[in-house]
Amino acid sequence: MSEFAFVFPGQGSQAVGMLDAYPDTEGAVTATLEAASEALGRDLGELIRNGPEEELNRTENTQPALLAAGVAAYALWQIRGGPDPTYMAGHSLGEYTALVAAGSLDFREAVRLVADRARFMQEAVPAGQGKMAAILGLEDATVQQLCANQQSGGVVRAVNFNAPGQVVVAGDVEAVEGVLRGAQASGAKRTVDLPVSIPSHSPLMQPAADRLAERLAQVTLHKPAIPVINNVDVEAPEDPEAIADALVRQLANPVRWTQVIDRMRNSDVKQVVEMGPGKVLCGLNKRIDRRMPCLSVGDAKSLDDALGSVQ
Repeated sequence: MSEFAFVFPGQGSQAVGMLDAYPDTEGAVTATLEAASEALGRDLGELIRNGPEEELNRTENTQPALLAAGVAAYALWQIRGGPDPTYMAGHSLGEYTALVAAGSLDFREAVRLVADRARFMQEAVPAGQGKMAAILGLEDATVQQLCANQQSGGVVRAVNFNAPGQVVVAGDVEAVEGVLRGAQASGAKRTVDLPVSIPSHSPLMQPAADRLAERLAQVTLHKPAIPVINNVDVEAPEDPEAIADALVRQLANPVRWTQVIDRMRNSDVKQVVEMGPGKVLCGLNKRIDRRMPCLSVGDAKSLDDALGSVQ
C-alpha cells in the first residue's frame, strides 16, 4: 500500500446536490446529514439536496454544509474498509473536517462550531467593505510586495498561497483593487474577483478570531488519531491546546496550501485523495506537484477507484 493523504475542501466547493452522486452505503450519508441538522436545529440535509443555491452559498450555511459533506464521504470510505491515510489536511474550513475525521473534534460539536465561526466572520466586516481576489501568474513574493506597497485604501494581504502562480489577496475593497492594478501592470496572466465579501485570513478577521478563541474554549479537542497538518504553521500538533490555537490564528493569517502539500511530499506521501465535493484541491495539486497524483472522491465510481489505488 502506498503512503497517501486525505485533503478536505473549503468554501467554494459547495453545490446544491453535492452528495447526490455518492452511494448511501448503510445509510451513512443520511445519518450524517440528520446528525448535522439536529446539531444546527435546521434542516441542513434539505438545503444540501435541494437548495436554493443562494441560501446554500450564505457563509453560515456553506461552512457546516461542506463539513457535513466531507464527513459523509469519509464515513463511506470507512464503511468500505478503506485504510487510514498517513496524513490529513483541509483548506481553511476543510481543516475542521480533517479534525473530525481524525477523531480530534466531535462532529456535532464541529457543526455548531463552524456555524458560529461563519457568523463571527460575517459580523467582523460590514457588507461591501471587504473583498477577495485571485492573482494568477505572479511569484508569491511579487504579490506580497504589491500588498506591502499599497499605502492607501486600507488593509490588504496575500491570504491563500494555493499553488505556484496562484495567490489570493484579501482586505478592504479599495486596497485590494489597488493591488490588482499593480498585478496587471506587473504582468499577471489574470486577476479574478472572488464572489465573497468576507476578507478571510486577513488581519480584518482578527475580531472574528478573538470571538472564535472564546468559543473554542468551550469545545473539547482530543489528540488526533491521524496527524492533521494545519494551514497556519504547516505543522501537525497533537496537543489539543495547540490545535485550538492554530484554528484561531488561521482565521486572520494566510492559508499556506502549497507548503502543506510540499510537507506531505517530503514526508513520502505518494498520492492525495480529495475527500468531499468538487475537484478544487486536485486542480491545485497538479500545479504544486504533478508527480503526486490526486484522486477526487465524488461518486461511487471515484470512491471505488480511490480504494483500489491506495490498497
